[in-house]
Amino acid sequence: MNDLSRHIDHTILKPDATSKDIEKLCAEAHEHHFHSVCINSSRVALAKHFLEDSEVKICTVVGFPLGAMDGDAKRFETEVAIDNGADEIDMVMNIGLLKDGQHAAVTRDIRDVIDAADDRIVKVILETCLLSDEQIITACKLAVDAQAHFVKTSTGFSTGGALLNHVRLMRTTIGNAAGVKASGGIRDTATALAMIAAGATRLGTSNSVAIITGTVPATGNY
Repeated sequence: MNDLSRHIDHTILKPDATSKDIEKLCAEAHEHHFHSVCINSSRVALAKHFLEDSEVKICTVVGFPLGAMDGDAKRFETEVAIDNGADEIDMVMNIGLLKDGQHAAVTRDIRDVIDAADDRIVKVILETCLLSDEQIITACKLAVDAQAHFVKTSTGFSTGGALLNHVRLMRTTIGNAAGVKASGGIRDTATALAMIAAGATRLGTSNSVAIITGTVPATGNY
């Protein structure tokens, strides 16, 4: 399962996560060789401390979970996260602007975060459960046009998580221009492998240990 573990961003984004929770997350990520830990931005410096001698990357979310704040706020949050040691940024697209057809504003919102990330990987969360197939296609194209490194299905905090048909649609739309991250509701090995078969190159889940050990999964948004 080592190859599967390298696809996983080991995640804890619940608002009541404590420093002990972050410490445990980092220890598990180090032990099982997950690609990264994915945490809220206020915990980046703490995760950096726990992972100081590890190859595990630190991923943080920006504009989470709604994506509806002003773009300058996302840029500033990104800058602070990078200063504190983040290696990757998962930003939430401004979904309302997308639905309004304000495509230039959506692209600029993404581009500002990419610029602030200073060559770090940026993944754009589309929140596919709120979008039609046509809107998912448009969102993917805008993210790629802005030179994002990944498109991502979900925050795990809306009305639904990753679906295989959405992952396939995202991969078909972007081809090899970017990665696809599936997140939200991935709780067992079979689902994880199915997402990869559908085109996902990264998985976001809080059930990472259960997935790679084949144990009974926990519950939660991720």
